[in-house]
Amino acid sequence: MRAVLQRATQASCTVDDKITGAIKTGFVVLLGIEDADTDDDLHWLAQKIASIRIFSDENGLMNKSLADVNGDILLISQFTLFAQTKKGNRPGFTRAARPDKAIPMYEQMIKTLEELTGKKVATGIFGADMKISLLNDGPVTIIMDTKDKENH
Repeated sequence: MRAVLQRATQASCTVDDKITGAIKTGFVVLLGIEDADTDDDLHWLAQKIASIRIFSDENGLMNKSLADVNGDILLISQFTLFAQTKKGNRPGFTRAARPDKAIPMYEQMIKTLEELTGKKVATGIFGADMKISLLNDGPVTIIMDTKDKENH
């Protein structure tokens, strides 16, 4: 499972000219799910997202978490995070989980993040053609991969 977190001062997702989710201060999380992902991966990543401290404190240091700034999450399913670009010029997506696995895991990630943060998670629509608008704050962009949890 892979996530790209972007610290934002505002963000929204639009599908067919309708806003499906919007936030003010918080994270835009692009979430990629692959076939090898497990519930352990999901819970590890959700915990990391909920507790990572990448918001500035009064001294300008990244010491505050989402809860510390009363921030929100806009969660977007993003299978292209598992693009394979080694050969040719057209990316392959064979590592990305198929919808029958990815949709339940995406829905579980929404539930888990809501439980951890105590707030509703704004979302896009799985598999839709989404337009994401955000004002990246910093800019601060962090990439997390559940493969990294083995190294700690």
